[in-house]
Amino acid sequence: MLVLLAAIWGSSFMFIKVADRGLHPETLVFGRLVFAVATLAVIMVLGGRVRETGRALCTNLGPLLLAAILNVAIPFWLLAWGETRVDSGSAALLQASAPIFTAVFALFFVHSERVSGLRLFGVLLGFGGVALLVGATPGGSVLGALACVATGGFYAGAALYTGRRLRHVPPLMISFWMTALAAILWAPAGLARLPGSWPGWKVVGSVVALGVPALGIAYVLYFALITQAGAVRAMLVTYLVPPLALAYGALILGESIDASDVFGALLILVGVALGAGRLRARRAPAPT
Repeated sequence: MLVLLAAIWGSSFMFIKVADRGLHPETLVFGRLVFAVATLAVIMVLGGRVRETGRALCTNLGPLLLAAILNVAIPFWLLAWGETRVDSGSAALLQASAPIFTAVFALFFVHSERVSGLRLFGVLLGFGGVALLVGATPGGSVLGALACVATGGFYAGAALYTGRRLRHVPPLMISFWMTALAAILWAPAGLARLPGSWPGWKVVGSVVALGVPALGIAYVLYFALITQAGAVRAMLVTYLVPPLALAYGALILGESIDASDVFGALLILVGVALGAGRLRARRAPAPT
């Protein structure tokens, strides 16, 4: 299930790149959210949780709205706009800095999660990888690369906020309302920037893929994985998505993979592993 989830999320960067060729970022974001809401709504109805979902909104409207803005509305647009200027594989690598941002934000806002020592070194190492990738982009693409980096920052901030304010709300309901509220927010801009003619089946198919499997179904797989294998194992998807996204971009879209991509990816992933406390130095056994 872990590999399947990583394969789905890894392909989303490729689909964004394809959809960007025929749609404005605003319309792309709105379209994928509409399909995601429809998918999650079907899951809610089949699960008999419609009333419970409605109560969750009534009692948590403010936090859900802010989470929708931080976790969906802004970062989805930043990523779609960023990929108009950088390759899909590079976007995936830059977004992989999200756990590093989480560690940095925790330094200031979540005292119990502050990092030091080897974890702090991992944070710095990861940001070194981000700087390498941003610096290696062509001059006109730097803003696009920074937009992808900012996406990771928003995801990190939203994760900390959601964990503190919406801990009591079932994850699937959080997912449904975040996508639904974000779709409402993007509806005016998304509809205003609809293309004058049918964009083609590849573009439409990419939007559907981004909404149905990459959001709706992926959320179900992700929460099922957390339930069955635990959150620690589920977070391993962080390490699998960037390499798969690079592979999709190279094999299907013909994007090049440079030495800076490989080295930057290694720095980011090792930094994420250290910053999250997943790589620890083994202590020598005490003498007996």
